[in-house]
Amino acid sequence: MAAKDKKKSGLISHGVAAQNRKARFDYSVKETIEAGLVLKGPEVKSLRLGRATLNEAWAGERDGEMFLFNCYIPEYQGGILSRFEPRAPRKLLLKHKQINQLLGAIARKGQTLVPLDIHFNEQGRAKVLLALAEGRNASDKRHAVADRDWQRDKARLMREKG
Repeated sequence: MAAKDKKKSGLISHGVAAQNRKARFDYSVKETIEAGLVLKGPEVKSLRLGRATLNEAWAGERDGEMFLFNCYIPEYQGGILSRFEPRAPRKLLLKHKQINQLLGAIARKGQTLVPLDIHFNEQGRAKVLLALAEGRNASDKRHAVADRDWQRDKARLMREKG
């Protein structure tokens, strides 16, 4: 009973730790995949503070395994002596079948793997939401901005009319 009370009060932290907001604007997302993330203790503590950034991060293959490259997780300043590289490649936990499918899609269709966010699930484990996406050109971006503005104006008009 006490564990349920802790979950409801927010003491067990789960939710989004870092987000790549520009990814959905720069890329057309075709499919999303959730992958586990191998982290050290201080990296997890730093992520729980919400200080990581995914703006320049990308996922790729190295030695038959998938890694998250260029993700910035700053060092934890809580008195722990273990140091780590803030932009070190971090291993993604995927099944071999998933890795082969992703590598095939990247090679065949010219798509890329973009991390959308890092979040903690209900068990408190760090997960990365990866998107199999295609890059957008400038005209596609202009259309996306126009559609978003129209949806906002339409919602405002509907609210005013009742």
